[in-house]
Amino acid sequence: MLRFGLDLGGTKTEGAVLDSKRRVLFRERIPTAQDQGYEGILRNLSGLYERMKKISGDRKHTLGIGTPGTISLKTGRLKNSNTLCLNGKLRKRDLERIFSHPVTLENDANCFAVAEAVMGAGKGKGRVFGVILGTGCGGGLVENGEMIRGLQGLAGEWGHMAIDPAGPLCYCGARGCVETLISGGGLENLYDRKYKQRLGLTAIVDAARKNNPRARKFMNTFFLNFGRAMANLINVLDPDIVVLGGGLSNIRELYTCGVRQTKRQVFGDDFRTPIVKNKLGDSAGVLGAAILGI
Repeated sequence: MLRFGLDLGGTKTEGAVLDSKRRVLFRERIPTAQDQGYEGILRNLSGLYERMKKISGDRKHTLGIGTPGTISLKTGRLKNSNTLCLNGKLRKRDLERIFSHPVTLENDANCFAVAEAVMGAGKGKGRVFGVILGTGCGGGLVENGEMIRGLQGLAGEWGHMAIDPAGPLCYCGARGCVETLISGGGLENLYDRKYKQRLGLTAIVDAARKNNPRARKFMNTFFLNFGRAMANLINVLDPDIVVLGGGLSNIRELYTCGVRQTKRQVFGDDFRTPIVKNKLGDSAGVLGAAILGI
């Protein structure tokens, strides 16, 4: 049986078809087209799905869809999505009606984590924690290749672990969430608030590498907060490996300065947890969706 995956991102939507050995047979990306609204996004998604069926000869398949945000257990609708027109609207049953096929809907961070655990940097490891460091922060926990969701579907919601009660207010209502302190969007907001200058994160990192005192101090605080968040995570879960994804995973100093700060703050005196960069790039989400599909 083939495995179909769709990854509904903020700017791009990706489809992939895997065979029974998880080899990629087809992959295509299209714009998400938020400007077309909810119905337009569903039309684009349906069109991509139809092309996937056609290219595969309409063979029997599973179907998984990765989404920004999560499905509310209370309402059955999507919440906390950065694709705002999907919030309060997207439902599993709507997609199953459109596709005439059973669907697994899963948070994109969980899709990333399971793909890296099964096919990527965490392959062969028992307990894998996948971290998304992008515009926001997310995470997913995989145990022996199986996604751990938890009683309330909250397993892996690392981005809303508060590490500074006096820190910035998060959209979730708490202060000092990981997402406000070490995500790309959070860091840019912090820099603007502190120095009254709006810079993209790439510019801040470049300035730090050129020994700009302000930027270096700022990035040192970032590595300190990254280490604190990682240490808390490792103290609780003690994973066999942590795999980093998202745009910030390309900051090479995370694997030196960030790891040193983690080691300094982890409980105990024998820090062994590998903190590594992903292997599957930004296609991990669609591959994970395909793996998780029913």
